[in-house]
Amino acid sequence: MKIAIQGGQASFHHEAALQFFPDRDVEIVECNLFRQVCSALVEGRVDRGIMAIENTLVGSILPNCSLLKDFPLTVIGETYLRIRQHLMALPGQQLEDIKTVRSHPMAILQCSDFLQAHPWMVGEDAFDTADSAKEIREKKLSGIGAIAGRLAAEKYELEILAKSIESQKSNYTRFLVLSHEEESAELSSGKCTLSFSTRHKPGALVDVLAIFKDLGLNLTLIQSVPLAGRPYEYSFHTDFEWGNRTAFDECLDLLKSETSGLHIIGVYSKGELPPEQVLTTTE
Repeated sequence: MKIAIQGGQASFHHEAALQFFPDRDVEIVECNLFRQVCSALVEGRVDRGIMAIENTLVGSILPNCSLLKDFPLTVIGETYLRIRQHLMALPGQQLEDIKTVRSHPMAILQCSDFLQAHPWMVGEDAFDTADSAKEIREKKLSGIGAIAGRLAAEKYELEILAKSIESQKSNYTRFLVLSHEEESAELSSGKCTLSFSTRHKPGALVDVLAIFKDLGLNLTLIQSVPLAGRPYEYSFHTDFEWGNRTAFDECLDLLKSETSGLHIIGVYSKGELPPEQVLTTTE
């Protein structure tokens, strides 16, 4: 199975792909941009795509919500990954030897407390977490560390000098599994991702939200997304869970009458935090 990801081998997107497809032979297709992931799917060059959509620290990834509107893609699943950041370098070095730390800007930000506690280390922005580790191995860069996941340390044979250096331990990213083919899931319970616009009248959004409340559906995400070429107009990217198929079908019927541009992006099984990643108060 060919799976397109944003970033390089051994990145967190790569980990998410392996986590969702643990029993499949996976070939990772690297893309620089999330838009390229979508294009690879539409053009038939890959079978699936993995796309981060929200993080517990930074919230929704708004550009990716927009891509789900712009491309004819279907969400067929989701997976949650605990983001553990490690400092790694060429073997044989100590913490005091590391003067520069490279990684994706978000990873450096997530590890700001660690860098502050080690003031001789200077954070340096790079394109990707795993690619930072790859560059250290390929160029044999001494005195330079990378912040990345354990998979990157294993793949590029780097030594982890400090484990789990992220400032907030309850750091999870939700990844969507995408397909270009329309795939309908006949589920008795599950999750739905959709987008819609509301009519320009007072209380229009409140009326829509009341549909979910009245039917007992759990609205887990609602994110306004700007409409291109229509200043100050928005659509709403929404996720909700249901445990009753009748209530789910009724919800869709009511949304059709109360909204415009209703687009069902995916109906799929709800993802769960892996048991080994559930946080405890002592972690």
